[in-house]
Amino acid sequence: MRRMRKKLFWIAPLALLGMALFVALGGTLVKLLWNGLLPPLFGWHEIGFWQALGLLVLCRILFGGLRLHGGGRGSPWGRRWAERWATMTPEERERLRQAWRGQGGPQSASGGENL
Repeated sequence: MRRMRKKLFWIAPLALLGMALFVALGGTLVKLLWNGLLPPLFGWHEIGFWQALGLLVLCRILFGGLRLHGGGRGSPWGRRWAERWATMTPEERERLRQAWRGQGGPQSASGGENL
């Protein structure tokens, strides 16, 4: 127990420092990319660090979701496919793999039926 406390004593500050560094780098990168590309191309205004960070958060919400749900396979689509995969026979799995390799998608694996 004492070892664990000692380990947490060092890990917690390093984790906080890592998160702060990640946020700082992300905001700076978005700011540099925006200011380097969009004003010369389209004549838009340059943005500051906090605006870039807000843009990064907004994009995460709009395109990446908040992912506040715990556990599971992530998206409902991923969970549905995991359930289907679990109920398939080895032959059905191999047919599906072959269809995906051939860029046919999951519908061509069963002769046109939806899986």
